[in-house]
Amino acid sequence: MLIAFSVAPSGVGEAGPAADESGSVSRAVAAAIEVVRASGLPYRTDAMFTTLEGDWDEVMTVVKEATEAVGRFGSRVSLVLKADIRPGYRGELDAKVERLNTHLTEGE
Repeated sequence: MLIAFSVAPSGVGEAGPAADESGSVSRAVAAAIEVVRASGLPYRTDAMFTTLEGDWDEVMTVVKEATEAVGRFGSRVSLVLKADIRPGYRGELDAKVERLNTHLTEGE
C-alpha cells in the first residue's frame, strides 16, 4: 500500500513552541522524517506530504511513531492521511509515476 501523510504540531510542547518566529514547523517535520528514514521503507517527501510504501502494519507503525515525534513540539497534532490500498503490488511509489510519464510521452 501507499500512504501519504502530513503531520504538524500546534501549541507548545516539551520541545518548545510548535512553530518558530516565521510560523515554520520544519523542526517538527524533520523529527517525523527521521522516523520515516529509520524505518527503511521506501518513501518520498515533497512540500506537502510524505508518501510511504509497505504493508498496512508497517506504514501505520511509521505514521504513529512520526506523529508521536511531532507531538513533542506541540500540545496538539494535526494528521492527514490518504491511502492507496492495492494488495499484491510492490514498487508502486515509482511505477505509478512511470505509467503516468509513459502516457504523457505518448501524447507528444
